[in-house]
Amino acid sequence: MKEILNRLINHDILSKEDARQVLVNIARGAYNPSQISAFLTVYMMRSVTIEELEGFRDALLELCLGIDLSDYDPIDLCGTGGDGKDTFNISTLASFVTAGAGIAVTKHGNYGVSSKCGSSNVMEFLGIRFSNEPDFLRRSIEETGICVLHAPLFHPAMKNVAPIRRELGVKTFFNMLGPMVNPAFPRNQMVGVFNLELARMYGYLYQNTDKNFTVLHALDGYDEISLTGNTKTISNQREGMLSPSDFGVARIDPSEIVGGDDIQASAQIFLDILQGKGSNAQNHVVCANAGVAIATVKQCSPRQGFEIAMESLMGGKGLNALKKLQELSA
Repeated sequence: MKEILNRLINHDILSKEDARQVLVNIARGAYNPSQISAFLTVYMMRSVTIEELEGFRDALLELCLGIDLSDYDPIDLCGTGGDGKDTFNISTLASFVTAGAGIAVTKHGNYGVSSKCGSSNVMEFLGIRFSNEPDFLRRSIEETGICVLHAPLFHPAMKNVAPIRRELGVKTFFNMLGPMVNPAFPRNQMVGVFNLELARMYGYLYQNTDKNFTVLHALDGYDEISLTGNTKTISNQREGMLSPSDFGVARIDPSEIVGGDDIQASAQIFLDILQGKGSNAQNHVVCANAGVAIATVKQCSPRQGFEIAMESLMGGKGLNALKKLQELSA
């Protein structure tokens, strides 16, 4: 690691293979916590290159415990996090709404690192069982339309990094990698990212796969469609811009989509929205994200996807998916 750190300090960039090997070595416990922390810090000071990101991704996919759910042709709705906006759990809610609309979802998530409450924090609080057992996951997706893939169960190689990330408490390049390393390798993916540069990188890397994807970045900084302004989209078919009017709704104020102060409050917001008690702003932002996921799979317009999502949410279909998953987890 000393040689790698010296190269990085001298502003060198790593080749794809060098980047892959560093992560493999981290997983094998070859470096001490100080060395790993220094390595992560470098990438807080400068941008990661496409080759480096690709190497890191390849290492995690190579080391992960994969699960084959391709029979269900699922989608993952996942944000990188790290946008510093402290919104409620929009992509997780959108995942249940999407599942309620009849589209299989393999939701990859983790505990919050740079946010107060990550996807896994809410799921755990609501009694969802985390498992990497294929039978349980298949039963989940068959009976509820969704299964939850808690990242640490599928990426045991990263146990050496998790405590360091928690102690640092800021976004690292692992935020960038999260959506890329879903262990179910879903063919369909909707990814929200925290800056435009990363959106471009995701678009480039995904174009070299067989994925059916939409990458999102709200121009005012959110790693999802926020409806507080316009959102840049990059898909395997086109690049574009989405505005609130494309969904037939009004622009909202950032204060209308903030999350809870703790996990309990975040879980209550989550339940309120699924139970039909959410505000118009909350409902619209969830369904805009679910709508683009639906549109990604069905190849329909975002407006049509939004209307399908609203029907799922307001008809209690997303809530029903959650209740069934809670029953299976008991």
